Amino acid sequence: MSERDWLGMELVEAPAAERDQLLRVHDAGLVQSIEDLSARGGGMIDLDTVASAGSWQAALHSTGGAVHATERLLGNGGFAFCGLRPPGHHAERDRAMGFCLFNNVAVAAAHAIATGGVERVLVLDWDVHHGNGTEEIYYGSPQVLYSSIHQSPLYPGTGAVTDFGTGEGEGYTVNLPVPPGSGPNEFLALVQHVVAPIAREWRPGLICVSAGYDAHRDDPLANCELDDAAYWDMAATMRVLGVELEVPVLICLEGGYSLGALSRSVVATLDALSSDGDPRDAPTEAAASYRERLARFWPFLSAPA
Repeated sequence: MSERDWLGMELVEAPAAERDQLLRVHDAGLVQSIEDLSARGGGMIDLDTVASAGSWQAALHSTGGAVHATERLLGNGGFAFCGLRPPGHHAERDRAMGFCLFNNVAVAAAHAIATGGVERVLVLDWDVHHGNGTEEIYYGSPQVLYSSIHQSPLYPGTGAVTDFGTGEGEGYTVNLPVPPGSGPNEFLALVQHVVAPIAREWRPGLICVSAGYDAHRDDPLANCELDDAAYWDMAATMRVLGVELEVPVLICLEGGYSLGALSRSVVATLDALSSDGDPRDAPTEAAASYRERLARFWPFLSAPA
């Protein structure tokens, strides 16, 4: 990216999140436990998740970057890409897991609602693993619509197509699990023919993308078949959607474990967001069964795409 002058984008160092920003979505006990564990030099949180002496500060700045980008976007519009580590979408209200300590996107969405005058936030999660944390935090909320395209079966074992939310939040969880071997047509069809039409109907004030790149065919942790161009098309679709709805787009890095595929796909995402080219049109067939199932909450989906 430096060889392309960062596509003309401004590089901003992520500030640390404030504790009250974390507490909008996380229990105080979790926040304190991460601080205390790092102060002791770190240790195991679970079989997948380890904290070091630097993890508290790293997590604060990771979440703070998402919050700061949200503030900038709500003031100026456009898009922002947050290259955050640790990632966030597995972190639940009271539990760190899956390499995630705090839920960056969930905190950013809550901040937009609490301080930015935003009434509704759309979160699209295209990481190959279901974002159980984001779903759990907003499962009962009508203000955040969470949609996940993820391989199933796969860690963490959540994200069933029959999980729609609860109470006032029923219908605002849109899980779109796909089988191993799914590729660009399946992912792009779900973005274009399920997520985007719902967004047009619902009209969020902010679009967030939990952008994992582990559905890439080169990634060692899953079995999907996306390529660099697929991420360009999905990102371009979200850019076009943001322009159409006149709302900003926040992209937060989640997973991605092949460094080559990760770096190329991030560049493709940034190129798609900063260009004015159109994404290719995905075939509608891959989205048909999902549209039919979701039509009880979104009746317009019963019509042909």
